[in-house]
Amino acid sequence: MNRSSNRAGNDHQLLIQTLTPSARAPLIALSRKITDAGCNLADARVSTIGDDVSLMLLATGAWDAVAKLETALAKLGRDDDLHLVHYRTEPRQPSGQLLPYLVEVVSADRPGILAKIVEFFSRLEISVEQLGAMRYHAMQTGTAMFQAQFTVGIPAELHIAAVRDDFLEFCDGLNLDAIMDPVKF
Repeated sequence: MNRSSNRAGNDHQLLIQTLTPSARAPLIALSRKITDAGCNLADARVSTIGDDVSLMLLATGAWDAVAKLETALAKLGRDDDLHLVHYRTEPRQPSGQLLPYLVEVVSADRPGILAKIVEFFSRLEISVEQLGAMRYHAMQTGTAMFQAQFTVGIPAELHIAAVRDDFLEFCDGLNLDAIMDPVKF
């Protein structure tokens, strides 16, 4: 059975992801296609990495509007400079059991830092909800630096103070400067 066949109204969702050179960023074109199909743009993420742009968009609408959008995207996806993927997805089920926390880490850059941080959270079954990481050179010294910002979902049954203490001790062992605070919005 098609998982979307049980739904009615405007709760059908289409996840759209693109990669393209920054000079050709298709945000306006995609926004128009979403609107013209009768859908709403429910969520959007735009990232410029190097000379390229990545867009991740979530369109919602009635099943026929989403079908119309899929057809329009198929035509747009024929552009050689645009790498486009889209598929239907389900609304995320709210979880009152995950507490949102913001984690920031800064250190001298070296291989494997990000993987070790993600492994730490994974061992505790803490989900990484959002992640932004980059490498840069410190203005004053030119040292190669690493910076990451995470939003994590901590299961409510975990003791927050113990998680924070374990994470900060873990970071101290790797010589990482870190903070972990609740998301306050």
